[in-house]
Amino acid sequence: MNEPQSPLIHLIDDDRAVRESLALLIGTVGLRAQTWSDPQAFMEGFDRNGIGAIVLDVRMPGISGLTVLDTLIAQGVDQPVIMLTGHGTVEMCRRAFKAGAAEFLEKPVDDEQLLEVVQQAVRQHVRSRERTQADQVARDRYAQLSEREREVLGFIVTGLTNKEIARTLALSPRTVETHRANLFAKLECDSLARLIRRYAALVDSDN
Repeated sequence: MNEPQSPLIHLIDDDRAVRESLALLIGTVGLRAQTWSDPQAFMEGFDRNGIGAIVLDVRMPGISGLTVLDTLIAQGVDQPVIMLTGHGTVEMCRRAFKAGAAEFLEKPVDDEQLLEVVQQAVRQHVRSRERTQADQVARDRYAQLSEREREVLGFIVTGLTNKEIARTLALSPRTVETHRANLFAKLECDSLARLIRRYAALVDSDN
């Protein structure tokens, strides 16, 4: 089984000197960097499944950084985007954040500030991917429940006792206890608190 690769920072800037200096800087904290001079080539060629962040210049020939940002967000790319510009305006900054940028920095950017922002963006992306993976695992487990088990689960998360659930469903308390034990096992939960935290939202969306 392949080891997961370390986070990769994509640097998109038409200025070669800027790309190279930023790549060297980012490498000092142990992060990998891939440079792109052409934003169109970047959008067509970068790995959307990878962990990392995107550092994107606002002003480039042809397609602007803000247009690239809009396209990435529209395509559902979840890697945080850090915008860089040498000619920032309040309106440009506002638009970038409204479009979904994680941060907006003006050139010449302070090295320490950029490193802090990039590392924070990577941590944010890792947490986001972990949540997404956990959510998918929860959905897969929830899908294994029978219709009756889902009914019982729905009443559990609303706070009903086994006896109250039994009366509501016209079942014996022992049958409800069996359903309860089965669904706890299928959902791999060892406490009521964990069950509610992980599955209450799925129950709500199913109703």
